[in-house]
Amino acid sequence: MPLVLLHGVMATSLSFQAHAAELGVHHPVYAVDSLGEPGRSVQTAPLPDPESVADWLDQVLAALGHERVHLAGVSRGGWLALNQAIRRPRRLSGVTAVDPGGLADLGLKQHLWLAAGLGLMLSPTVLRRRFAKTSFSAFLDDTVRRITLAQFSHRTKAFMFDTLTEDQWRSLRVPVDLVLGGRSVLYDAERQARRIAALSPSVRVEVVPDAAHGIELMDLVTDRALRASGSSPES
Repeated sequence: MPLVLLHGVMATSLSFQAHAAELGVHHPVYAVDSLGEPGRSVQTAPLPDPESVADWLDQVLAALGHERVHLAGVSRGGWLALNQAIRRPRRLSGVTAVDPGGLADLGLKQHLWLAAGLGLMLSPTVLRRRFAKTSFSAFLDDTVRRITLAQFSHRTKAFMFDTLTEDQWRSLRVPVDLVLGGRSVLYDAERQARRIAALSPSVRVEVVPDAAHGIELMDLVTDRALRASGSSPES
């Protein structure tokens, strides 16, 4: 089963470079640069809402030439995968969404975390190391940091994500593996796990207690995508 990988905000498809070889042992692998963000995809029309984003990704999947694919995404990429499963599921065999956006509204705490994290990227190495095991780990991995700093001049025009409604969760018919970081700053993981599991039988929800919204999520994407596709030794 082909795997299509969807990256997080400002991370580009390069964020999967350390994991593509492992995934490619069992599957054709495609890593997509999201429109509106830095990367090799070229945007020719605005994508102002979730419907237009789903149309774009449906065209990408059609062009790959496979009857169905498995979508695996992290952060905003996880929201892209869920949005696709809700709005354009016809080309999907399943979805792996790791600590996705769109589960709850973002508040002041999340926006302050983002601003502080971007500030840490510009800080001296000795200061960054002090935050390596905290919720700011998303900003401090060297690969992610270099990718993000290289694109600071880019004016992002992407629709980020909306908060998925209860009716949308209920409408899911595609099998979904939803993996939440127990220390994620985006939401209360245990609360969201209980809520979503009650709404949709198509969603398998897992909370990883020690995972924050950071680089360790990339390992979870690889492991859970292989497990969902039947390629993992544990499957």
